[in-house]
Amino acid sequence: MISLKVSPMTLRLPLLAATALSLLPLAACGPVNRGVESVNQPVVSRTDYTFDVQVTPTGLATGETQRLRGWLDALHAGYGDTISVDDAETGVAARGDVAGVAARYGLLVADQAPVTGAPLAPGTARIVVSRARAAVPSCNDGRRSVEPAFEHNNTTDFGCAVNGNLAAMIANPTDLVRGASTGEYDPLTGTRAITSLRSAAPTGAGGTTLKSESSGGK
Repeated sequence: MISLKVSPMTLRLPLLAATALSLLPLAACGPVNRGVESVNQPVVSRTDYTFDVQVTPTGLATGETQRLRGWLDALHAGYGDTISVDDAETGVAARGDVAGVAARYGLLVADQAPVTGAPLAPGTARIVVSRARAAVPSCNDGRRSVEPAFEHNNTTDFGCAVNGNLAAMIANPTDLVRGASTGEYDPLTGTRAITSLRSAAPTGAGGTTLKSESSGGK
C-alpha cells in the first residue's frame, strides 16, 4: 500500500493559476473607465444620395418633376434631411422647380451642395439628399455582466442612457460635430426681461395688482 501526501500549498498553486487564467479574458474587456466622463460618445455618420435630372433653360425637363418625387418618396425624405442642387451650369431655373418639390416634404434647398466626385453631364443637374445619423455603437455590448470592478471604476456602459437619448433626439446630428450657430445676439432682446423686472414697482408699493374673482356669478 502506497500512500501519497499532498501539501496544501501543492493544491493551492494550480487553483491560483486557474483563477488567474480565468480573469485574463475579463481584464481584456475594455475600455476601462477610471474617470467620471463617459467613454461612449455619439458617432455621427452622413450619407449623400444623388439623383441626376434633365434640365432646360426654363427649369426641369418634362417628366423630371414626377421622377424626382418618386425618388424622394423612395428615400422617405423628410425632417432632418438636407437637399441641395449642383447646377453650376444651369442657373437658378432648375433650383426653383426643385425647391417647389422639396417644399412638399418640408425641406428647404441648401445654398451649397456637397462634392460628389462624379462630373455632371451637359444639360443635367444633380440633386443631393444628405442624411446624417447619430448613434452610440459601443453601448449594449454585454460587457457589464462580466466586468470586474475591483478598483470601483465606472462600468463601460456609463453614460449610454444620456448619450443615447441625445443621439436619438437631436434635430441635426451634425451639430454634435460642428456645433450650431445661434446667429447675432441682440442686446435689447436679451435684456428685455431683466429691464422689466428692474423697472417694476415693489409689491409693497402697489406694484402688483390682483384681480378679485368671485364665484357668485357677479
